[in-house]
Amino acid sequence: MFAGIDEVDWASMEHAYGPADDVPALLAGLASADAAERERALDGMYGAVHHQGDVYACTLACIPFLFELVADPAVAERGAIVELLTSIGGIELAEDDEDELDEDEIEGAANYAMAAAAVCAGAEVFVGLLADDDRGVRLAAPLALATLHTEPARVLALLRGRLPVEPDEEVRLALVEAAGRLALRHVPVADTAAHWLSRLAMQEYAPGLRLAALAQLARCAPGALPVDIVPRVADLLRDLRAAHPPAGPGTRAAAEAAAREGVQSPTLIGQLRALHAAEAAGPGTPWATDLLRTLHGALGDRVEDRVALLTDQLCSPDEGQRLDAVRMSGGLIRVWRGPYDELVRLVGEQLAEPDPRLRDAAAHLLADVRVLAGPAADALAARVAVIPGTWIRQWENGQPSLDPAVLALAGTGDVRALPVLAAVLEGPVVPHDLGHAVAALGTAASPLAGALRHRLSGIARGPSARGGAMPLMHALASLRADEATPEVLRVLRGGTEAEAPRVRQSALRTLGAFGPGARGAVRELEALMRRSEGREAVDAADALYSVSGDVDAVLPVLTEALTAEEPPSVRAASGLAGRLGARAAATAPRLRALLGHDDLRVRVDAALALCEVSGRSAETWPVLLAAWTQNPYVRVRVADTLARTGAAAAGSGAAHALRAELSSVRRHNARDGGFGTSDIAADAHLLALCRQALRDPGGRG
Repeated sequence: MFAGIDEVDWASMEHAYGPADDVPALLAGLASADAAERERALDGMYGAVHHQGDVYACTLACIPFLFELVADPAVAERGAIVELLTSIGGIELAEDDEDELDEDEIEGAANYAMAAAAVCAGAEVFVGLLADDDRGVRLAAPLALATLHTEPARVLALLRGRLPVEPDEEVRLALVEAAGRLALRHVPVADTAAHWLSRLAMQEYAPGLRLAALAQLARCAPGALPVDIVPRVADLLRDLRAAHPPAGPGTRAAAEAAAREGVQSPTLIGQLRALHAAEAAGPGTPWATDLLRTLHGALGDRVEDRVALLTDQLCSPDEGQRLDAVRMSGGLIRVWRGPYDELVRLVGEQLAEPDPRLRDAAAHLLADVRVLAGPAADALAARVAVIPGTWIRQWENGQPSLDPAVLALAGTGDVRALPVLAAVLEGPVVPHDLGHAVAALGTAASPLAGALRHRLSGIARGPSARGGAMPLMHALASLRADEATPEVLRVLRGGTEAEAPRVRQSALRTLGAFGPGARGAVRELEALMRRSEGREAVDAADALYSVSGDVDAVLPVLTEALTAEEPPSVRAASGLAGRLGARAAATAPRLRALLGHDDLRVRVDAALALCEVSGRSAETWPVLLAAWTQNPYVRVRVADTLARTGAAAAGSGAAHALRAELSSVRRHNARDGGFGTSDIAADAHLLALCRQALRDPGGRG
């Protein structure tokens, strides 16, 4: 094995962590008889040689030797090597991506192309693996063929021919998934594949196979889905539960522990396997989760169908299925607008379940959706009542935070969170999200002002200023508790640690929120404004204006900052100019000049300020409309200006953008792989502003 491997100049190549002279040892490790050594070698391949999907020269040099391993039945766990080859050869750059490559990325793109060509050239090997004795190999081979083989019609015929004789249920599902992949990648076989999937979904096949076929149909041919997709899937899930009874809480917990114990490893691959084994532990159909995720993802904006499916899942007697439903509900609610009251109520019911994973998942989801968690308020209050003393989560690496059930209850504006927050204020630590909880309660949290002020006075000069003072000041600012001005001033004066600028910025924002009630801070704000530079000078000026209303005092700082080089200072100054409005008319020429700035955020801030300063929106709307399309996160501020100034009539473009937003079912700030806890509230606020700007009382909620 590995003939010619010593002739490769590995030392002249590099991978993610330096010279690639260790690659031969990794390849040998993949062929080892020792399971731990194979796992370390696979971890090294993904961690260095194919790091985060990258393809290096050494990755290309590995391909022939990886094919040797796959073709040798004496090598254990060849399925993992098939998956590695599929990943190496399966990266495709869209035409748009190719157009945007800079010079440094061209070599990487060439490596991807060479890897695809090399792996595709050897893809005939995967044909023989469809009937391999190793189940893991048979699991990996269908997707490899669908991704890499250059004859899609032949591959589809092979998949169809293998299905009736394949004995393993999960491998049969892999065959169906591969057919869906073929249909998505190759138009000439799309209709044939969709027709076959439709037959599998309709005929008297096993429920798991029919569910898999429906999931793939939703991906590649949604128009071919049956009109009764929701009751059909619900029936299939019930059939699956009958054929594969779920584990009880005790049985599942024991199986999870055994699974984790059996695959403990210090490698990332080992940890991922342990996690997968734990999730799949015990009786039931763990692969059904993947099928349902595929189905939900493919259904996309069919929100009503997805809600109906999740509602059925949340009523299942299978705890695992309900856990999956809670997690998938989060993916739905965070991305798509829709009517979620009943779904949220059912998620709230999971807070009373004995399974800690289910309770925790439900609490975290409700904390994330906050403003939509109202239908679960009673369930949240009941949960909070039974966890006294554990209202704060102390993380090993991170700041302490409120228990998600407490945060969610406060997020609904429910006053039953008040006693809990009062008790937290008497405790030893201040959770970083306390300010968010108090702000969500609004004026109902006013009774906490005294305790907040007292707590702030005790840590204002301590080493934990950032960890404790900032959430306290956030809370006091939301309550406009200007009686805490002396304590906030002490924070403003103190702080020598590296985070002091952020703490001072928080203090300045708090004093600004207090407004005229903080007049005792005027002299210190004036002094700080005079001795500061850049962003901090503007922040001090902003706070001073809020407290004193003295335009003449802040205009010089504002004017100077608008000519600064640093975007943060310019943006802060633009914001202050917008607040001053016509009283900052002298800044209009500089704001106009900023409309052509390289930084989109600077252009937007200047345009919004100019609209307020000049009272004319026609000259700013082209900038704002372009930014509306390029960066959805500016939309709330743009819509706010349009709503307050009545400037939506500035041009048909403005009204068209507002109406398009109201007609969209996708949240404006939805993004792949990320979510902010204020995103849903911001999206709801945007819709309200769009309706206000158009004087439209209706629209999607």
